[in-house]
Amino acid sequence: MAKRAAPEVNAGSMADIAFLLLIFFLVTTTIETDSGLNRKLPPMEETEPPIIKEKNIFQLSVNKNDQLFLKANGNDGEVVELKNLRELAVAFLDNGGGQGDEACSFCRGKKNPSSSDNPDKAIISLQNDRQTKYKTYIAVQNELIAAYNQLRNREFQRLYPNSGMNFEEANKAYNDPRTTDASVKEKLKERLEAVKALIPQKLSEAEPKSN
Repeated sequence: MAKRAAPEVNAGSMADIAFLLLIFFLVTTTIETDSGLNRKLPPMEETEPPIIKEKNIFQLSVNKNDQLFLKANGNDGEVVELKNLRELAVAFLDNGGGQGDEACSFCRGKKNPSSSDNPDKAIISLQNDRQTKYKTYIAVQNELIAAYNQLRNREFQRLYPNSGMNFEEANKAYNDPRTTDASVKEKLKERLEAVKALIPQKLSEAEPKSN
């Protein structure tokens, strides 16, 4: 009796099926991205650190329970809400309480003599607890950076009212690889540096503490 031949499996369409599955997984897969902060460390200096007036320091600490404790504007310290942090930081930076050479010509604050002299002298100091949640740490950082950007946006539009953009938009356009016109990038860079000189970002982070 003759042996019956085994039926062959038609594998002609396997490559097409594999290709479709590959496309499906590429389209539907979600890639998690780490949240973080972009920081550029200042160069090391051999000179003696300058003497800083206490009124020019916005001392903010976050405890292990994610509570914010602020010492600024002449007070001995108070608990503040995260939702109010940006407004408080803007008021501190924009206070303009300096006199003489330390006076601020563009500040719109209350000119409280117990608060910062001008944005160039104002320093925001942040200290976290080692048990502070990372989510809270990022949220606090975002509010502080937003305070700087709020003032920078205002001054950018004041200095360059016909530019049709604010500081953040100009910075985004400058860093956009699609902006290839050298003259445009040079103009944006010049304007960005001018505003940064008026509102320098002086955000200091102290060593985390343990309670």
